[in-house]
Amino acid sequence: MSVSNTAMAGDSQALPARRSVVWPVAALVLVFLGGWPLFAPNPFLFTIGTFIVLNVIGATSLHLIIRTGHISLGHAAFMGVGAYCCVLSVTRFGLPPALALVIGMAGAALLALLIGPVVLRLTGKYFVLVTFLLGEVIRMVFVEWISVTGESNGISGVPPLHPLLASPMATYYACLTASVLCFALCARILSSEIGRTIDSVRQAERVAECSGVPVIRLKVTIFVIACALVGLQGGLLAFFLRYIDPTSFSMVESLNLVVMNVVGGMYSLAGPLIGTVFIVALPELLRGYVELQRVFFGIILIVVMAALPGGMVDIFARARKLVAGDANGAAR
Repeated sequence: MSVSNTAMAGDSQALPARRSVVWPVAALVLVFLGGWPLFAPNPFLFTIGTFIVLNVIGATSLHLIIRTGHISLGHAAFMGVGAYCCVLSVTRFGLPPALALVIGMAGAALLALLIGPVVLRLTGKYFVLVTFLLGEVIRMVFVEWISVTGESNGISGVPPLHPLLASPMATYYACLTASVLCFALCARILSSEIGRTIDSVRQAERVAECSGVPVIRLKVTIFVIACALVGLQGGLLAFFLRYIDPTSFSMVESLNLVVMNVVGGMYSLAGPLIGTVFIVALPELLRGYVELQRVFFGIILIVVMAALPGGMVDIFARARKLVAGDANGAAR
């Protein structure tokens, strides 16, 4: 058996264990994210919490693409498309924010539909490089299209999502609700027959294609859904910050979404949940060590990735297996 086949077999054996922890981990994270404001109603913590729940949307939507066997370094660009479409709909055309969010999602989805059939035929490093270049091209459009995007200065004066959602707590819970809905949609897709087909395409694309699976159509569909969801994140981010500029949608932001999946676990939907909380909250916990923050952050990431090659979700998978083993031993 070749190295690639061995890795594929190991991945297939690990998937059931990782899938079994998705809902327990999701419930635990949801209880934490939904309950902590009741005990610590701090505006600064609300800001960090809002960034966490918004990044959950981006990380879980990117997870859909990763499950098809692709890693995109242009995901934040689609977030930017959604944000700018949403903001321009409100500030230029006076549309309601709720409708503007739908337009932002549609704009990101339409762009994904146009380029998806082309870029998704690429694999491996070629797909990574092309999405990186695509993200940079879109970012430069944001910078250079002065009359529409306000160039590097961005667009300020964005109204709140709703007058009743102007407070930090209300904004946080609105974004949390959107995040939960997006996570539930991704979970429904991955737990269905489509999800099993996606995993088969990632593990053996040629075999799946020979079995009658419309591989390109499936990849494009998932790509469009993922980009629509991250477009929603862009719109919510704009309403939260009341301001957008091109730096919020750079390659660094795309890389952060990838790191969230890698650290949390690339082949379990619980992975981006855990990874997002870890990656967004950790720099704030290291805020007292400004000069050494990046050093500590890098060391912690290296240790986590070295100790847990399958991501932090493996901690829960191993704990569940250990508990199950003890229960079976006790029963005997």
